[in-house]
Amino acid sequence: MHAARVFPAAPNRGNRISLRVSILASGSSGNCTLIETSQTRLLVDAGLGKRETLRRLTVNEQSTERLDGIVISHEHSDHIGGLAALLAKWCATVYLTAATHAETLRILPEQHAKRLARVDLIQAGQRFCIGDIEIAPFSIPHDACDPLGFTFQAGGVKVAVVTDLGYMPELVKYHLRDCDCLVLESNHDVEMLKVGPYPWHVKQRVMSRTGHLSNDTVSEFLADPEGFDGCPRYLVLAHLSENNNNPFVARICAEEALNRRPTDRAFNGQLLVAAQHEPLLPIQL
Repeated sequence: MHAARVFPAAPNRGNRISLRVSILASGSSGNCTLIETSQTRLLVDAGLGKRETLRRLTVNEQSTERLDGIVISHEHSDHIGGLAALLAKWCATVYLTAATHAETLRILPEQHAKRLARVDLIQAGQRFCIGDIEIAPFSIPHDACDPLGFTFQAGGVKVAVVTDLGYMPELVKYHLRDCDCLVLESNHDVEMLKVGPYPWHVKQRVMSRTGHLSNDTVSEFLADPEGFDGCPRYLVLAHLSENNNNPFVARICAEEALNRRPTDRAFNGQLLVAAQHEPLLPIQL
């Protein structure tokens, strides 16, 4: 185990490298996203089992032979539940913070924790590279040890993946600027959550400032030209609750917000909704 090598921000030389984003699963039952260039393949989180991860890669007609790294946002089971099994398939380096690493070792059974043999420790605010992809981790407000959101850049293309956060701090908004693809949590409809099946203490957790983003909070962000710059070619609503949201409600809320933007700051990209049980078609950038 050692600290990830830190790199200064790479200048944009206009020499674009193809970047592809494949959201294999997004939701409270498991999260996993493949980000790749022609040279580098990495997973963001490992919340699916090995068999299901491989199945979804195959559904998207993607190779299952090589993986260069697994980047972990935080230690909740829907983000690390399949990590040990995937490490039995791929001898990949795992990138996570020291606090998340310690908590992951505590959570996993001892025989599974031993599989975390190749670990690089990262921290918010320090960029690092996996192959030709530069990664910028940043802190997010969630009830985990040291939760992170990420941006990924290669050849002038920028992707952001940020889920599991209770509100939108200015620091997060800053990192989400100038994205070509933004994967953003839109977890719950507040009214559906209030009348839903969860115990009250769970409802309070979800609605708290270290819980999850509601459709309303996302809408406020998307409608605000000072907060959301409208640049993404693809905006993906992610981590939808199966009990307290549905894709149609989330999409309608986002579309209504985007339609409220000033004409000169309009969003002209494509709005997509990620699912829990089937992969989203790969996004080629």
